[in-house]
This record gives sequence, structure tokens and C-alpha cells, in this order.
Amino acid sequence: MMKRLTALLLSALLVLSLAACGGDTTSGGDNTQTPSTAAPTDDGGSGSGSNETITLTLWGAEEDQTLLAELVEKFKATYSDYTFDIQIGVESESTAKDTILTDAEAAADVYAFASDQLPDLVAAGALLALDDTMDQVLQNYAGKSLDDVKAANSEGSVGVATYNDTLYAFPFSADGYFMFYDPSYLSAEDAQSWDTLLAAAEAAGKRVGMTLASGWYNAGFFYGAGFTTVLNADGTTTIDWNGTSSSGITGVQVVQSMLDIAAHPAFMAIADGDISNQINSGSLAAVISGCWDSQTTASNFGDDYVACKLPAFTVDGEQVQMGSVASYKLMGVNPHAQNAGWAVLLAEFLTNEESQVARYEARDLAPSNISTSSDPAVAANKGVAGLTEQSAYAVVQTVGQRYWDPTASFGEQIAQGTIASDDASVQAALDSLVEGVNSAIE
Repeated sequence: MMKRLTALLLSALLVLSLAACGGDTTSGGDNTQTPSTAAPTDDGGSGSGSNETITLTLWGAEEDQTLLAELVEKFKATYSDYTFDIQIGVESESTAKDTILTDAEAAADVYAFASDQLPDLVAAGALLALDDTMDQVLQNYAGKSLDDVKAANSEGSVGVATYNDTLYAFPFSADGYFMFYDPSYLSAEDAQSWDTLLAAAEAAGKRVGMTLASGWYNAGFFYGAGFTTVLNADGTTTIDWNGTSSSGITGVQVVQSMLDIAAHPAFMAIADGDISNQINSGSLAAVISGCWDSQTTASNFGDDYVACKLPAFTVDGEQVQMGSVASYKLMGVNPHAQNAGWAVLLAEFLTNEESQVARYEARDLAPSNISTSSDPAVAANKGVAGLTEQSAYAVVQTVGQRYWDPTASFGEQIAQGTIASDDASVQAALDSLVEGVNSAIE
């Protein structure tokens, strides 16, 4: 606590020093402010001369390493009066929380992560609150406020970056899953339901791939049927999958449909994180993934590949549209960073409009920036269009840390067919799942 208070006091001194040292000067006719001889370093804001080296560490996905290196050089050029040593490491957004929470003090100063990890990172004290002090740092050095950042990005992305009315991260990409398929083997009609999809794939000697051992992916069946997950104030998750949904469908019926899909010879259960490899294997006619696999899909399915909403599944003879999770990629700052002010500036720079454009151009990732995502060329991108089509059936998933392991294990049981399909066995499996997810945090 004393360290945090010291950081805040030093940050307050920074704000005063900016006025004294000319930090509010502008260049040209815009409001971009030139850094003064005081820099936002040392736990959030002590003054540091420009002749000192500012050290920062940055973690991002393996696929982003080249892009991050380019953006870091642009960041250095933007603040050319200062000397930086910025080390870039590899850490997937999907596993960032697990790595960081093993030792937050040893984690990177700036890191990318998936939005559903934010509650756990905040609870563990692994994310710096973007409060008034950091807002002042942005205004004095980047010429923009946190309100500007919020206004520039979609409401959904800002919402998941906010916890208890405080912004904790900078959005940089819209995320979510939908379906890619190869029109050489499948038609638009085939893609409408799991029944026709699997039948057509089998006839073509191909398979349809999806990750089931993940509470991010397998929740799509339950959300589509009207079931819910709710994050409670104490960090636990309320989950109703073992009951009856608002649409009158039981969790037992949903699981029985999932078991039928998983048992089909044309279905491939893909391990979490292995989707790209399976696309490259050439055995798939369709796969459930996201924009991050657009380029891999084009290379294997051909440039005429199709991205579309997820298929419907059969419940008691009726078709139920599969749901999904709408999420985002975020960039956060470690509160243990020695140069927290500069870390905030770097995180903002890596997620601003120009950087989101660069990320889209490099990897076809859908931006969270409103201006960029509304660009006709971006909106027409196949992956972005598929994400947009599925977004009508997507929900924002906010769950606690006890949610993930039980839902992953449950999905693996479905993939392996180890749950008997009779009502009593499925109900018992669901009851066990819900009990595991609802358990109190130790």
C-alpha cells in the first residue's frame, strides 16, 4: 500500500512538473503534446531526465512479434527525446492470465490478454487501474484523455475493459468465433445446421473441426439455447446449465445434441490452441475459429473460402441456432512496473487507431476502434463479416476463475464420449459441472 501511495504522490508531482517544464506545449495546430524534460517513470510518475534509459517489457502473441517490433520502433520515434530499452516476449493472449498470476511481479510491464481474463487479473492485483493520474499522463504526453480512448472504441470493448466503473485496459481487437468452410465441398445450405454440415463433409471425405474442451467454445451451445453464466461480486460464477433455460430447453437436451455431434464420424474434436495446425492438415472442410485464422484458412481452403455464422443444432426435432462468445483483446499494464507511466503510454500507443489499422492489415484481426471497423474495406473482409454475422447470436461472457477447468473437462468428456447419453447420466454430469463451477474461491 505504501508503495502505491508513493507512486500516486510521485505521479501528482509529475503533473505539476509538466506545467513547470513546458509539458503543455503543442506542435502545429493539433493538441499533441511534446514531452518535457520530466518523464512519467518510476512507479507511475517521478521525473527522469531524457538522458536516462527507460526500460520496459512487453508480452504479446507469437503471431504478433514482428508487428509489435515495428510498432515499438514507431513508439520510440514518437518519443525520440527519450532513450528506451523495450524487450518483447511471447505470451498468448489466451494463456496470459495463467502465466501472470503465477508471479505478477515477474510478469511483463505491458501485456495483451483476452477480455474474459480481466476480472481475475484485477482481483489478483495484476492490472493497473487507469485512474485520474494515468489520465493526466496520457493528456500531457499523448495529447488525449481516457475519455478519448473510450470514445474511439466500441461500447462493448470498453465495457469488458472496465471493472467496477474503472477502466483497466486498452481495447485493440474485437474477438469471437464463427465458422469457416470450403465451398469446394460444402454449400451455403449445408452450413446452416450441424446435421447437413456433417453429412456433406462425410460425403466429401472431409471433417468439421471444433474445440469442445473449452468453456469459451462449448458455451456456444448453451448460450444458443438460452442458458446463462453470471459473475458474482465474490468472484464465483452462477451457471444454470443443469436446469431448464428461458426458452424451455433443458441442459440434458443440449448435451445429448452435443454428444450426437461429437460421435459423428465427420466431426473432429480439436485441442484448444491446435486449430491452425488442423486447418493446415488439409483434412477439414469446415472449422469453428475466428479472425486470427483467416489467413491460414485462405491458404488452405482457397481465396473463395466462406466465413459465416455458426450452424444450428437439433433439440427434440427443432433447430436451435448456436450462440457464441463476443470478446475482445485488451492491453493492460502491470502495477508492479517500475516505469508505469511510460508503460501506460506504450499500451495506449500499441492500441491506438493507427496501430489497430496495422494489426488488421497484418493479420486480418477485427479492430475495436470504431472508425477503423466502419471502414468499408474492413467491414467487407470475410473474417470480419463472419464475426459480424455471428455477433447477432453472441453474448459477452464474464465468469470467475472456477469456471474454466470444470467446463474444459466437461467438454473433453463430450468429445471422448465418456458421458452416457441417457437422461440420468447426462443430468448427473451436468450437476457435477455446475457444482464445480459454483464452488467458492479459496
